[in-house]
Amino acid sequence: MDTTARFFEKLRTVADLTLSRADGLLGDMERTDLTLFIPDQFPAGGRYLVGVSGGRDSVALLHLLLNRGYKNLLVCHLNHRLRGPAAAADARFVEKLAREHGLQCEFGAADVRALAKEEKLSIEAAARVARHRFFAKIARCRRCRTIFLAHHADDLVETFLINLFRGAGPGGLRGIRPVSTHRIEGIELKFVRPFLSVWRAEIDDYIRAWKLKFCEDASNDSLTPMRNRIRRRVIPYIEKQLGRPVRSTIWRAALIAADETEWLEDMVDQERFEGAQLDCPRLHARPRALQRRIIHKWLQTHDVGNLDFELIERVRALLDPDANSAKTNLPQGRHVRRRAKKIFIE
Repeated sequence: MDTTARFFEKLRTVADLTLSRADGLLGDMERTDLTLFIPDQFPAGGRYLVGVSGGRDSVALLHLLLNRGYKNLLVCHLNHRLRGPAAAADARFVEKLAREHGLQCEFGAADVRALAKEEKLSIEAAARVARHRFFAKIARCRRCRTIFLAHHADDLVETFLINLFRGAGPGGLRGIRPVSTHRIEGIELKFVRPFLSVWRAEIDDYIRAWKLKFCEDASNDSLTPMRNRIRRRVIPYIEKQLGRPVRSTIWRAALIAADETEWLEDMVDQERFEGAQLDCPRLHARPRALQRRIIHKWLQTHDVGNLDFELIERVRALLDPDANSAKTNLPQGRHVRRRAKKIFIE
């Protein structure tokens, strides 16, 4: 059982407690602490990066990590240049917070709007890309490849719904993973998210109980970002129509999707690619779900980006020996071709 599977297994041992919290069944007895899950491979004595925006989630995470004995932390803060003077104030707040705890800071800035336009991304996606690149730069300079992030249970639910509405498969529906590894700018960076069983309301309670200061982000009140519309309009509307809370059941569905994704990924890992080619008859004999997974991973290993359902299906169609076409286009002027019962990239 790998790290992610073990992590989710631990989450299930407290699922009833988490669901009760989400549905408002508990009182004040547990509001001065939070359920923090960190796999054993990340002990308190290690050296880690931690992303701190200055908002309540990241402030609570930093506070709780310090309380649990994680002292060797390097605070990372990126100015996205989206909020003018308020962003500069956030940076000053984070610097002061780190100094109060005797922690070092790394600061960066990125023009997210320009990045979104250049790479044809949404603002939220561009911000994520900018953060990842910033984290990778710090990881390389500081020789520290693990970063703690403050994504929580509500983030998992919202991401699940966003991906569902975009037509994602099981891989997308599992949403945010508790531990994930990404290769960014030539650096393999490990993201750890200890708050995935913690709800936003619990973080609010924790902030109040400890009287922690944080920065309010006015953009959270805007309905322009899709995530904010999901949070403030879509989920409340669904709950009103159904007459019951749904966040906890969606959270559970994300866990189920994660389980099934882990199983599929194990199946893919058992496949062997023959160099840069895929064997058409052999892959064509596999179940469709496994075909898609194998093709997805194969394309990823060849640095093919913007992988969506339509692209995967076009490549999968080449497996059919009766297909009319033996070629399909990839981004950046590349192609997948079928020849001699093999498909390959050129």
